[in-house]
Amino acid sequence: METAFLSNLLLVVDTGSMAEAARRVGVTPAAIAQQMSALERELGVALLTRSGRTVMPTEAGYRVIERARGLVADLAELKAHALEGEATGELRIGTITTALLSLLPDVLANFARAFPRAKLLIRAGTSMELYDTLQRGDLDVAICLHPAFALPKAYDWHLLREEPLVVLAPARLAGEDPHELLQREPFIRYDRTLGGGKQADQYLRAARIVPNELFELNSLMAIAMMVDRGLGVSLVPDIVSPMTSALSVVQLALPVRAEPRRFGMVWQRASPRARLIYGLMQCADEVIAASVVNGG
Repeated sequence: METAFLSNLLLVVDTGSMAEAARRVGVTPAAIAQQMSALERELGVALLTRSGRTVMPTEAGYRVIERARGLVADLAELKAHALEGEATGELRIGTITTALLSLLPDVLANFARAFPRAKLLIRAGTSMELYDTLQRGDLDVAICLHPAFALPKAYDWHLLREEPLVVLAPARLAGEDPHELLQREPFIRYDRTLGGGKQADQYLRAARIVPNELFELNSLMAIAMMVDRGLGVSLVPDIVSPMTSALSVVQLALPVRAEPRRFGMVWQRASPRARLIYGLMQCADEVIAASVVNGG
């Protein structure tokens, strides 16, 4: 019996859809359907039934799934046990760009000292791109925004930072009212397809502010540089980066509380690279703790 088929059975059940399960592992829905049929033939029972567009387990399916979760976890634990004590190999890290340009350099410096024999492969992307890549097994860990949906039980999440929305303005406007700046000054918008940009757009709508929009960009660093050049103001997550520390900009707290942007690490609980992942997490926590102590 293919253990990969059992893993995909659990994914079908967790997502409620063969099409969604196929999308997450990077195969066609027909391939997932064939795998499910192969499992049913081998076990001699029907495992799944359709209810509209949703796939549901049969009574026998529920019994199989209950055991399958343990089998899949045991296999992953066996792989991890085979590598126990080995702080070597390649760790594939996916990261959002703002983390790569702010938190991650110091984290990686600490990690390289702690695990000198480990090789790192780093890929940048949006949070959803990274999550999908993690699901396909092409990443070991993603540093990204928390998904807008509940994570499957097979995944772990560790919060790294909470970043409240702030008005980013030229330093000469430090004493101004944040809402008045958003209404009056040219507005540099953070890309609304990204998590922080969506939150900013929701805040503006709730506050009934219609800004004089100048640009829309998907780079927080580029936005900070444009604000520094006096091109306008922006509404962005309050990032901490050495790339912005030399800029003549100020972060103004909003008068109305907004949900912060949360980013952290997500990985498969039974990853064979668990020791390296936990090492990376510890390095990240140390860097963040040091930044708090130093007023970052």
